Amino acid sequence: MSDDDDQTRHEFRDAVNMSPAELEKWLETDESKEVGQKEGGGESTGHRSGRRIVDILRTNKGDLTESDVSHMRKVVGYVSRHLAQRPSGDITETAWRYSLMNWGHDPAKK
Repeated sequence: MSDDDDQTRHEFRDAVNMSPAELEKWLETDESKEVGQKEGGGESTGHRSGRRIVDILRTNKGDLTESDVSHMRKVVGYVSRHLAQRPSGDITETAWRYSLMNWGHDPAKK
């Protein structure tokens, strides 16, 4: 991995605050499946990304592909943009939170 890839890996680890097991469990919920942009009525982009994130989290650093690193950059960008759009009030049961969780980040997690 290049230095830039190492930076991406660190940013990804900061952005994704859910463990692979937590994310897998979340992706099985109705709330997870109901949010996000769906292509042709199928699985949402975020839900598909969540499954990919689980795989990336379980991959050894040396085994990450360029495609994995590219997806990690996409995740960092998504999480960063959406955190900046935090709604006011209680976010516990909001589509905003659920969407972020599909991307591996639970903004309610302490």
